[in-house]
Amino acid sequence: MSIEVKRDLSQAMRHIVHIRNHLVSADASVAEGGADAGPDPHDLYDAALGACKALTLVWYAQRKNIPLEDVQVRIDRDNSQERQGQYRLAASIELGGELTEAQRHELLSVAEKCPIHKLMTSVTTEVTTTLVEP
Repeated sequence: MSIEVKRDLSQAMRHIVHIRNHLVSADASVAEGGADAGPDPHDLYDAALGACKALTLVWYAQRKNIPLEDVQVRIDRDNSQERQGQYRLAASIELGGELTEAQRHELLSVAEKCPIHKLMTSVTTEVTTTLVEP
């Protein structure tokens, strides 16, 4: 699968991210020279974690017949030590439905094992960058 990122020349820094049939704007903040016309790359990275936790919980609950009616995930970022190698994300999850305490703990355990959480914490990611001739 490929994701394409194309410059939107109508704005200073905005790009349009093409993912399958979906379009997402990405931009820098005004302080960084952009127009804040979309989330910045850090926002998208952090959002991937929240979305994965939410989707994983709904998927799991449906398969286990757990009466989960709603999921809300909040991701808070502490990037104050990013340049020193520490990037902290804190996920807070609100679950809706007639859930027992055991089901709530089971769902928390599942959320901690979502694929993006694992990718961010347990996998070595290799990135290669090449230039394509025009």
